[in-house]
Amino acid sequence: MKDDAANGLTIINGEPEYISRDEALQHALAGDIAHLRRLGSDLSTRYAAASKAARIHETNLSYLRRLLATTPGRDSVELLLRLLGEQEAAAGSMSAELPLMATMLAQHQSAEVLARTVFAGTAEARWLRALQGFLFHELLLRGVDPDEFPALRPGSEAYYPLAWLPDRRRALETEPAFTHHSVNGSSGGVKSGLPGRGRLDPPTPRPTGPSPLCNSVTVDERDLIVTAAEDNWGHAEAWVFRTDRPLTPAQVPALLPTLPMECVSDLGPTGRFEIAARPVGDIWSLLFATASMGGYYNPGRYGAWGRHQAWRSLMGLCGLPFDASADEVERLAEQYSWFHFRADSAFFHHDGDDYAIAALSPDGLRLAVLAATDTD
Repeated sequence: MKDDAANGLTIINGEPEYISRDEALQHALAGDIAHLRRLGSDLSTRYAAASKAARIHETNLSYLRRLLATTPGRDSVELLLRLLGEQEAAAGSMSAELPLMATMLAQHQSAEVLARTVFAGTAEARWLRALQGFLFHELLLRGVDPDEFPALRPGSEAYYPLAWLPDRRRALETEPAFTHHSVNGSSGGVKSGLPGRGRLDPPTPRPTGPSPLCNSVTVDERDLIVTAAEDNWGHAEAWVFRTDRPLTPAQVPALLPTLPMECVSDLGPTGRFEIAARPVGDIWSLLFATASMGGYYNPGRYGAWGRHQAWRSLMGLCGLPFDASADEVERLAEQYSWFHFRADSAFFHHDGDDYAIAALSPDGLRLAVLAATDTD
C-alpha cells in the first residue's frame, strides 16, 4: 500500500482507491484550494494514462478476437468463446462485438466446427445466446441447411429481435452480398447501379407538370421503409402516394419524375432519369447490401441484422404493419411491382452509392418510394 498524503490518494498494489471525500471537503471548507488543485491535477494525469492504457488493451483484444475468428479450427473458436466470456465478466456487455464476431465466424469456420463449439450444450449466458442467434442467420444466408446441422438452431430463448425472421432462407433472398473480413480489416461495397435488363427509361423531354398525387406517408410507414438505409447510409427518405384510380406498372416510369419528392424535385425535362423493372429478389438484395455493408459513415449491421432490416424495409414498402409476419411480407412482396431508379437531381450525388426503389401495390392504388444516398 502506498499513501500519497499530498493529494489524499491511496494506491493499493498499483490500483487506485477512491479519494477521501471527507478530507477533500475539509480542505475546501478551509479554503485550501492549492490542495484541491494538486489533487485534481494528479487525478487528471492518472485518468489520461488509464484511458490510453484501456484503448491499447481494447485494440490488442480486438486484434486477438479477429485473429481467433479467422483462424479455422475448433481450438481457435473455443478460445474465442472463452475470451468473450472473460471480457463480458470483466468489462460488461460485449453485445456490440457479437454481430461482427458472428459474420467473421460464418465466413471462416465450417458449420460442423461451429455446431460443436458455439452451439454445443445449453447457452446459459445471455451473450452466448445472442451470438448463436446472429450466427444462425449468418449461416442460413450462406446456404447452410439447418436440417443438416440441427444443432445450429438457437434454443427457445433465442435472441428476440431475430426470432421474427424465417428460420429458412426464402426464395426472395437472392444473391446476398457480404463484407469480406480478415484479421487486418474488412472490404465490401454496395452495387447500387441499374442493370441493363428491364430498362423502362421514359423518353425525353418529359412532361414538366406536377402530379396531383400527394405524399401521405405515415410515421410508421416511413420508419419501416427506411430501416435498411437509415443510420447505415448518409441519408434516406420515404414517400407513399395513394390514388383512387388504379395505376398500371406501365404508368410508373413516367409518373415518378412528376411526383412531389425531394429526390426528383429539381429534375428538369431532359435531366437523366433511369429506371428498370426488377424482381423482388433484386430489391431484397439491394436492401440487404445497404443494411449489412453500410457505407462511408457506418460499417453496417452485418448479415443477421442486415437480413432483419432488409425484411423490415420490404414490410414498409408493402404497407404492412409492424406486427405482420415474415410470411405475410413475402406473400405480398411477390405480388408487388418493383422498380429501381436514379436521376440527375441534387438528392443524388452520382458517386455510385445512391438509388431509389418504387413499389406499386397489386391493386395499383398505392405507390411507395425509398430513396437513399450515402452522402449526408
